[in-house]
This record gives sequence, structure tokens and C-alpha cells, in this order.
Amino acid sequence: MRHLKKGWKLKRTASHRKALLRNLAMSLLEHKKIVTTVAKAKALRPFVEKIITRAKRAVIREKNGQLPEGMKYDIHSRRLVASLIPNKAIVQELFDTIAPTVLDRPGGYTRIVKLGFRRGDAAELAAIELVDWGAPQDGNVSLKQSKK
Repeated sequence: MRHLKKGWKLKRTASHRKALLRNLAMSLLEHKKIVTTVAKAKALRPFVEKIITRAKRAVIREKNGQLPEGMKYDIHSRRLVASLIPNKAIVQELFDTIAPTVLDRPGGYTRIVKLGFRRGDAAELAAIELVDWGAPQDGNVSLKQSKK
């Protein structure tokens, strides 16, 4: 029986699974919506929600002035998140735009929507997206439009 065994193995080694979740999390935080298999989406959801919660609590501490003397940012939380998300631009976007947007939400920052089956291997696909964002607010699209 599988009692009290949380998490998904996804038929990968621990290091491969860790790399997969990091890459999926970076893509989700950058594009706000990604399409993947249902199993990967279900494994990604708690991973990303913990990261967003950590960033949200850091933003709350920064706004309320609950930091030690002379500190402007919660450096500890930023470094913990940066250890999971190695892209500095995505970490900056998480703390500057995503976390302040979800301050009022007590959790459930992501939504999984099943999309059907993939044609090549009949894997069940799902879209995982951040709840407070619509499709047009993609970071890359806005950067490309501003350059033109």
C-alpha cells in the first residue's frame, strides 16, 4: 500500500526529477501557462505553490517592515527561491509582480485544466496556469512588442 508516500516519481531518478520540476517551474513562472502531461502537472503544482508562498511571505515581511535593521529585502527567502529557480530574471519577476498580485489569495495559485490526449503517444495532456493571469500577459510577448 502507498499510504503517506507523497510526491510523484515520474519514472525518473531523483536528480532527473529535480531538474524536470525546476525547468517546468521556470517555464510556468515565465509564461504563466504551460501544457504538459497530467502527471507532471500534478507533480509541479505543490512545488510551484511552495515557491510562490515563500515569495509572498517575503513580500509581506518587506512591506510590514519586519526585517532586521537596515535590510530592505528579505534576502534569505530570495536566496532560498533562487536555489530552486536558477534564472535571476524569473526570480526577480516572481518577487516583483507575481507575489504582490497573490497577496490576498490564501493558496491555490495554480489551476490544472485537462486538455485531452496527445496524438503521438496518447498521453493525457493538461494545461497548468497561474490563476490570476490571463493568456495575453505573457512576459516574452510584451518584451517583443516593446522592441518594435
